[in-house]
Amino acid sequence: MKKLETNDWIVLNNIIYKIYTTDNLDEMRSNLFDELKMIIDFDSADFYLASKEPGHMLCNPITYNCDLDLSEMYEDIDYSRGIVASGKMLIYRETDIISDESRIESEYYKKVYKPNNWHFALQMVLARQKKFLGAVTFYRTIGKENFHYDDIFVLDLLKDHLAYRLEQFEKHKEIGIEKYTVSEAKEKFELTRREGEILSFLMEGKDNVHICEELVITENTLKKHILNLYRKLGINSRTQLFKMIKEFD
Repeated sequence: MKKLETNDWIVLNNIIYKIYTTDNLDEMRSNLFDELKMIIDFDSADFYLASKEPGHMLCNPITYNCDLDLSEMYEDIDYSRGIVASGKMLIYRETDIISDESRIESEYYKKVYKPNNWHFALQMVLARQKKFLGAVTFYRTIGKENFHYDDIFVLDLLKDHLAYRLEQFEKHKEIGIEKYTVSEAKEKFELTRREGEILSFLMEGKDNVHICEELVITENTLKKHILNLYRKLGINSRTQLFKMIKEFD
């Protein structure tokens, strides 16, 4: 297991914070690569979302240092396609699922890897409740050594946070400009009983002092509940809350 230094933990904490607080999903994905470069050695990377288009699995990529990202164009011959489609959360090196000799001879390697001078790859498949949500792949150029299991350990610390953010993004896309009622939000975003109570109070315009008195909790406890509520809803302010939730059920 990788022994993370203090600076590594600071970077990881910052990444997790930005996963939840960066409103724009593309900006969040781009920030992810910039931050991870300080912990994991990679030359290029791409972050695809799950496609809704029949016959396709990948769409809307954010790339890092990719001159020719052909993954989406040739996804039908990708030897990892079955793994991505499984709906399981996985992190693996490509050499763990196919020998290096076979990879080099594959059509996908020749059409996607060779034009970019890539050789080794580390992939993170993001999923929740057996639903594929996206895929992040990191590449190293020809001549470099393979990724290590220490790199897998770092991504393992982030995978659930990324999958949760993508799941919330999908739920927001489904709603479009329509608002949720408090009851709908409780069910849709799996709020706890206490989070639901706090949401109701907030929509009634109650201030923190009143809510703390009603629930007999400290202000610090209330703030923790509100942060968890915002995280589940994929927002970071009361202004966004009022835009998303209807005033009355």
